[in-house]
Amino acid sequence: MASIASQFILHPAVSQGLKFGGTTVGRDKTYRAIQYFARFYAWHLANKGDKVEAARWTALKAHLGTARKLMRLGKPIEHLQAALRATLAAGPVEETLTTIARQIGYFGYLSYDAIVWAHSIKFITLAPETAKRMAKRAFQFWFTAIVFSLVHGVLKAARLAKEAKSLRESKVRGEKDLAEEASRETRLSAIETARKNNRQQLVIDLLDIWIPATGAEFLKVNEGTLGIFGLISSLIGAKSQWKAVNGKK
Repeated sequence: MASIASQFILHPAVSQGLKFGGTTVGRDKTYRAIQYFARFYAWHLANKGDKVEAARWTALKAHLGTARKLMRLGKPIEHLQAALRATLAAGPVEETLTTIARQIGYFGYLSYDAIVWAHSIKFITLAPETAKRMAKRAFQFWFTAIVFSLVHGVLKAARLAKEAKSLRESKVRGEKDLAEEASRETRLSAIETARKNNRQQLVIDLLDIWIPATGAEFLKVNEGTLGIFGLISSLIGAKSQWKAVNGKK
């Protein structure tokens, strides 16, 4: 019996899971996936008329949301630093500008989100209308950040496609220089990796944008759909973090 327990506890998959969960991003992606599943499932149960069970899952969603807000308290400064670093980085002007706008958008979103969190735990007291306005402003900043992220992703995709095409069409004149050919293949591989990562971010943004768009009251999407979109984008992000921590295998 002890041998079986040891095999389970010391199994590589368990070790990899602990390593993944030991990172802030890994924990956040896990909590986010559960939060948005709870959002979907609460909606599903409410539609079936099971209000008691729906209330349980709604409470789980709310508490996970509050916990994740606490974990993000220092994030606004990170995004502000990223915006400042982007102003110093070399690159296409349009991509630089959209990066800066995206980071400022997230800075605004997370700053207002921190105020909403402080109110939700009763650390500060806001009038109901003020609290609602703060939450709505947070969603507006989030929506703006994702819009600029999408624009940036489209611009980057076009640039990388052009660079990849140029590299594929380039040929070494005369006797083939193996070193030059190897360098070309390395650059092409790096571009393809960047294109893959960019496509993934575009998918995540296209899934997530409906959440702040609904919260900001630009449109209305039901809770079930938002829950599914959030769950899928969370799982995509979790998969990337798993690979970053544990490798591709």
